[in-house]
Amino acid sequence: MVRILAETIERRSVEALVPYAKNSRTHSEAQVAQLAAAIREFGFTNPVLIDERGGIIAGHGRVMAARSAGMVEIPCIVLAGLSDAQRRAYVIADNKLALNAGWDEELLSAEIEVLVSLGVETNLLGFNEEEVASLLQDDGHNEGDKEPRGEKKIAEGINYQVVAQCASESEQAQLITRLENEGFKCRALMF
Repeated sequence: MVRILAETIERRSVEALVPYAKNSRTHSEAQVAQLAAAIREFGFTNPVLIDERGGIIAGHGRVMAARSAGMVEIPCIVLAGLSDAQRRAYVIADNKLALNAGWDEELLSAEIEVLVSLGVETNLLGFNEEEVASLLQDDGHNEGDKEPRGEKKIAEGINYQVVAQCASESEQAQLITRLENEGFKCRALMF
C-alpha cells in the first residue's frame, strides 16, 4: 500500500538537523563541494527528508553542502509515521535505488555537447574532467576496431544528430522545413 507521509515543504535550520549516526553513505569533500556548487547555480531544488525529530533520512550530502555554503535554513519534508525499521531501510534505499539507474551514453554525450556549446560549466554536472572528455571524445574509431566509427554506426542503424542554434523561432522553422525537404528527420528543441 502506498502512503503519503508528507504534504508540505518546511524550512528548517541547518544546525537543527541531525545526521543519522549509522548512515552508510559517504560524502567526500570534493563531492560536497560539487553539491554546494550545484546549489549555488540551481538553488536548493531537492528538499531534505527528515523524521519528526529533525533526524536526516535522505539528504546528508545536501545538508553538508548547505553548511559549507553558509546557508542558515533549507527546505525539508517531514516523513511522519515511518517505523524505525522503515526509516533505517529508506536511508539505504534512497541512495541505492538511484545508483541502480544507468545512462544512455549516446544521449548523455549529445546533451553534454549541447551544454558545452551553451557555455555551461561541466563541473556542475557531477562528472569529472576525464569522464566528460571521454563522453565528448570522437576519434573516429571504436576502441579495438579497425573500421571508422561512422561506418560501423551506419551499419548498425544508429542515427547521428546535429544541433543548430537559431536566432528565432521563425529561423528554426525555416531550417527544419529545408532539412525535411532534403530528406532529414527533424525535431524542434528550445533551450
